[in-house]
Amino acid sequence: MLIVGNKFPEFNLIAVSGTTPDTFSQVNLASFGNQWKIFFFWPKDFTFVCPTEIAGFGKLEGEFKDRDAILIGGSTDSDFVHAAWRGSHPDLQPLTFPWLADIKKELVTELGILNQEGGVANRATFIVDPDNIIRFVEMTDLSVGRNPSETLRILDALQTDELCPCNWNKGDATL
Repeated sequence: MLIVGNKFPEFNLIAVSGTTPDTFSQVNLASFGNQWKIFFFWPKDFTFVCPTEIAGFGKLEGEFKDRDAILIGGSTDSDFVHAAWRGSHPDLQPLTFPWLADIKKELVTELGILNQEGGVANRATFIVDPDNIIRFVEMTDLSVGRNPSETLRILDALQTDELCPCNWNKGDATL
């Protein structure tokens, strides 16, 4: 698994930002520009834990944008499966951030997050700085959802370029 300090790998994938093929676009790492990037991967579309996380990140999308960060979701499902799921799940319909379709499992393999037993992405999060350096990595068991607010808190801490104590929150004193 890639770790903090590694360069996030280059990729060329289809991203889905809506429910129809006209919302599909070919993207690569450069497509997301010189900003912070929050990549988060889930095992499969049309499952149970995944939509709770995706909707949770979506509720905070404006706060990530306020910090010059873009949310980028992804799984090993296809672009058409992503679009169908977005269109059929009420919590996912209003979301606009892109979902990567890594159907060949190239990016998840390069990141080291391919679940060998299930052949799907592990539940993993990467905070990547504007220079495309990984600054935070988290991976949980397939059955355990993440806390998007904690990802936002860690982004805030990273953006201070200061020492942040345990349970630090934006606006608190740094060390």
